[in-house]
Amino acid sequence: MSTRYGLYFAPPAQSALWSFGCAVLGWDAETGTDAPQLAPPSMDAAAFHALTEDPRRYGFHATLKAPFRLAAGTSAEDLVAALHDFCADRAAFRLPALEVRAVGANAAGDAFIALVEPETAEGATSALAALERDVVLAFEPFRAPLAEAEIARRRPESLSERQRENLMRYGYPGVLDLFRFHLTLTGRAPAAQVATLEAELAALYAEHVVSRVADPGLTIDQIAIFEQVDGGRFTVRQRVLFV
Repeated sequence: MSTRYGLYFAPPAQSALWSFGCAVLGWDAETGTDAPQLAPPSMDAAAFHALTEDPRRYGFHATLKAPFRLAAGTSAEDLVAALHDFCADRAAFRLPALEVRAVGANAAGDAFIALVEPETAEGATSALAALERDVVLAFEPFRAPLAEAEIARRRPESLSERQRENLMRYGYPGVLDLFRFHLTLTGRAPAAQVATLEAELAALYAEHVVSRVADPGLTIDQIAIFEQVDGGRFTVRQRVLFV
């Protein structure tokens, strides 16, 4: 049996934000069940289901340490214990309400839609960057080296030199100074659809999250271990609160 683990920020399971993200993706990683999908009006249900196929496999989250196989001599129980120790030394911090934005555009203009920090959230960016750096480095001993097939899937020939260095050193291109906090809502959308999807998903976010809570800001106060077994969809193995 092949198992991978990711260290993620995931909104609290009872929050409006978690419900929204799970509805957009069509998958609730907390319960391990499909969620009725919330599709933007410009796309039919089948097309949007296809567009969200890849992020649905990972569940609604923001990556802190990308999925990895466990290193020899370590166990899932060791990982959980280490996360408890790590979180015992962390302090919670608060972000302003997230924004829906197109990210990761390629040369053709195709892009993902994600929830990201407001551009003015400089202090939160610093706190997030520190958290991600500490998670990446502290849990590196638990990560098995990438197999050749895992490296190939990242298409290293398409990466920058710094991204390739990160891939080989930490198992993921977008870490440390290349880290950008985001909760993915779609797969890569064609350029012609990006602006419409961005606007429609922003309207749905406003309707289903911002309008339903007194303060739509986001508290970062926990890290979740997500688990993937034999290439299936990721589920929440455990959430650990900062103490």
